Amino acid sequence: MNLPFESAYRHGFARVAACTIPVAIADPAANADAVLAAARECDAEAVAVAVFPELCLTGYAIEDLVMQDAVLDATATAIERLVEASVDLFPVLVVGAPLRHRNRLYNCAVVIHRGELLGVAPKSYLPTYREFYERRWYAPGDDRGDHDIRVGELEAPFGPDLIFEALDVPGLIVHAEVCEDVWVPIPPSSRAALAGASVLLNLSGSPITIARAEDRKDLCQSQSLRCLAAYAYAAAGTGESTNDVSWDGQTMIYEGGNLLAETERFPDGPRRSVADVDLDRLRQDRLRQGTFDDNRRTHEADATFRTVHFQLDPPATDIGLRRSLDRFPFVPDDPERLALDCYEAFNIQVSGLVQRMRAIGDPKPVIGLSGGLDSTHALLVVARAMDRMGRPRSDILAYTMPGFATSDHTKSNAIALAESVGASIETIDIRPAATEILEGIRHPFAEGEPVHDVTFENVQAGVRTDFLFRLANHHGGMVIGTSDLSELALGWATYGVGDHMSHYAVNAGVPKTLIQHVIRWVIAHGEGVDDAEAAVLQSVLDTEISPELVPAGQDGKMQSTEDRIGPYALHDFALYHVLRFGFRPSKIAYLAAHAWADPDAGAWPPGFPDEDRYAYDLPTVVKWLQVFLQRYFAFAQFKRSAIPNGPKVSPAGSLSPRGDWRAPSDGNARAWIDELKAALPELVED
Repeated sequence: MNLPFESAYRHGFARVAACTIPVAIADPAANADAVLAAARECDAEAVAVAVFPELCLTGYAIEDLVMQDAVLDATATAIERLVEASVDLFPVLVVGAPLRHRNRLYNCAVVIHRGELLGVAPKSYLPTYREFYERRWYAPGDDRGDHDIRVGELEAPFGPDLIFEALDVPGLIVHAEVCEDVWVPIPPSSRAALAGASVLLNLSGSPITIARAEDRKDLCQSQSLRCLAAYAYAAAGTGESTNDVSWDGQTMIYEGGNLLAETERFPDGPRRSVADVDLDRLRQDRLRQGTFDDNRRTHEADATFRTVHFQLDPPATDIGLRRSLDRFPFVPDDPERLALDCYEAFNIQVSGLVQRMRAIGDPKPVIGLSGGLDSTHALLVVARAMDRMGRPRSDILAYTMPGFATSDHTKSNAIALAESVGASIETIDIRPAATEILEGIRHPFAEGEPVHDVTFENVQAGVRTDFLFRLANHHGGMVIGTSDLSELALGWATYGVGDHMSHYAVNAGVPKTLIQHVIRWVIAHGEGVDDAEAAVLQSVLDTEISPELVPAGQDGKMQSTEDRIGPYALHDFALYHVLRFGFRPSKIAYLAAHAWADPDAGAWPPGFPDEDRYAYDLPTVVKWLQVFLQRYFAFAQFKRSAIPNGPKVSPAGSLSPRGDWRAPSDGNARAWIDELKAALPELVED
């Protein structure tokens, strides 16, 4: 599509609305007015697909009145009017109506767009139990495949075997089912999804009783998750007959098991849920989950679908983005969900380490403490693992190993932390050993020159790791790795004899942006965390991320990791969308620019300090995205291919070639950089 970068439709989104309207019983003309009023509002909001309730052109609860020719004739006239009025409207309209076909009456979803009746999908499964009596009036439509229907002067395909595909919005493939259809063990939408439908619609009558709203949400959520689809649900509300039942007008939209939008129930007028569905995400999920298409192969003979094509012509303007975006996709904004994620992440790490230590004879854990986030968190994991094994924490052999740039602040944090946890702690000054190596290789620093190059840095990292491995040999121990998922993504580790290597890498599955929240969770929920330990942990959280390998400059400022390779917030944002969804760089830039544009908009994770709530503009996003792409695709894989064991933690994936990500070490980033440059040529550097 030749759409501007600012357009959501360029980046694989399609706006969907689930609408409920007040109905007038047995008055199709008045109900068509209500549908058109809502449709015009949807048109103004650039909605691609709008679904309305079951039988909304007549009212669901009209009982025997639906058999009257006057009502049925008026319904056909109302549909003709909607088709005519839709010429100037953007959305595909999906409305509910009773329609005659051959010798029976059918409860139908009528699909209309740009002056054309695209098709009519009859309800397959008719409830005739408890308060429902539909078979008195309607025929089930499950056997009506490969038919056509006449509606007034119009003719269109008829059957539950219809899917509607936009020719100019890749991945927008729509299927409609009606109310009870989703309550059966194998809904029509399941087969439609296997046939390619990505946006599943439900036109519902569904009177309300206590707890039924929760049941509907469970069904819509599970159907969207199982079908790797969007599921939009619109229920009948105001105006329906309340002879013996009542109505709540519930609307909602789910995508892949996640609630995107919903409206309040029992409204006093029209309402609609509106959300931008991520068609790329659904497509990528289906590509990755090969069993999805395997299921299609199993049932293909039972599910032959006809495809009706249409041209959507999405607007070439900035229509905004109607969905919530997480600044930190690895870190939920909801306090309960974040607490659960932290609990699970921490315990995955602890249980993995317990299993490994038991399997190799209960060695003493050996860990280097820098006073930074990663080693602090790893120590907390080790301490809890020792508790679970019934072993004394004094068996934890912790070492702080100051080098040429180690600050007193981080060194004192490391010692205080080890003491508060109850680990054994020793200090080993690595400068003599590092100096000897620098002298041996005739490095200028050994001659007194202030040369702080990569060799200078890696000698220190290598000496520290060498000490740890030899200490493990000496004390019958195992080296605990501290590098995290974000560092593995960027290749920010000294390969081999450096922080790249350990006997077990407990942090390898945890991104940098989540680690600080797990530490906060340990402070708040950890057993045996006293005030002294909590104070040290908070001090670690407040310390700028730094490798501390290069001495402070003339301004006294210590070496900053994020000054050199970019903000971990943006790198983790890119990592999540590359690893989990394989998105195009231009889409990642679009999403990041929306997520980070305004520090006062949207939710921040619980406990995130107010003073750290910052923003990034699009040029900044693109600058660091280039760095990420180059390091991730063209540089760092050889390090990831040789990492030690460590548990997978995030559902987004891990970077272990055994646990998840597999890629060639001799790759390159050209395709990704070129795609980003094609979208934003003025911002991408050559």
